[in-house]
Amino acid sequence: MRRPVAVRVVGPMQWIVYPALITVAAAIVLQTPVELLGLHLPEPVIPMVLAFAWPLIRPSILAPVVLAVLGLLLDILTYGPLGLWGLTFLVIYSVVLASRSFLAGQDTAVLFVWYAACCLLAFVLAYLVMAAITPTPASLIPLLLQIVPTLLLFPFAHRLIERFEDGDVRFR
Repeated sequence: MRRPVAVRVVGPMQWIVYPALITVAAAIVLQTPVELLGLHLPEPVIPMVLAFAWPLIRPSILAPVVLAVLGLLLDILTYGPLGLWGLTFLVIYSVVLASRSFLAGQDTAVLFVWYAACCLLAFVLAYLVMAAITPTPASLIPLLLQIVPTLLLFPFAHRLIERFEDGDVRFR
């Protein structure tokens, strides 16, 4: 006699809400003005992980809304213009969603190259928007110091993709 196989159904709470709440907590902690040995905490753009991973896990209507809210929260935390990071997250989400059929099942190195390209696209877009709305463009050195920690967050994106990619067989 065959035993029934339990199917692990993954709902929006597991792959959208909980990672978004963890992202908010990490963003708030990293925005605190702590200085240790003359160095400040890194300021990676943590929601970039979600903007890259969510369209690969499962296309959703809720994910872009949450990304826009996370972008507004990041704009408020960094005293930036409202909508800047929300726009960049939605652009990254749409680029990854458009290339989802190519990226599904790819090796980790290919995913990292796409993640790096998406990070570069997001930061170039944010830089261009800031250059258009401010009279003087921002310095490139702080921009590079923000890109590097954001690139180092790729293992979290990969773990999120690996954990939830096959979580629900109804969407295969």
